[in-house]
Amino acid sequence: MVDSEKIIMIRALTGSDDEEAVLVAFLAVARDKILNRLYPYHDDETEVPEKYQMLQCEIAAYLLNKRGAEGQTAHSENGISRSYGSADVPEELMSRITPYIGVM
Repeated sequence: MVDSEKIIMIRALTGSDDEEAVLVAFLAVARDKILNRLYPYHDDETEVPEKYQMLQCEIAAYLLNKRGAEGQTAHSENGISRSYGSADVPEELMSRITPYIGVM
């Protein structure tokens, strides 16, 4: 999946009308989070494997939707309550990544 397809996917997931540069930035953050979990001992990997590209869109959409409320621990308004246990990507998303560890 190329970046233009990922941007279309993020817009569909979030309903966002943000500029493309903003969405590309969130994709880059999601890419780094995936690669850091996937290859904990390799810094030379730069591309998200095909298997995790949809997850990259999901993480980017999650971060985009949470923008402005980073690290929020509690919020209640008009019967709607929000709380976040972490300012980072939830483990429910990150646990779908199987780390690659090899012998050098």
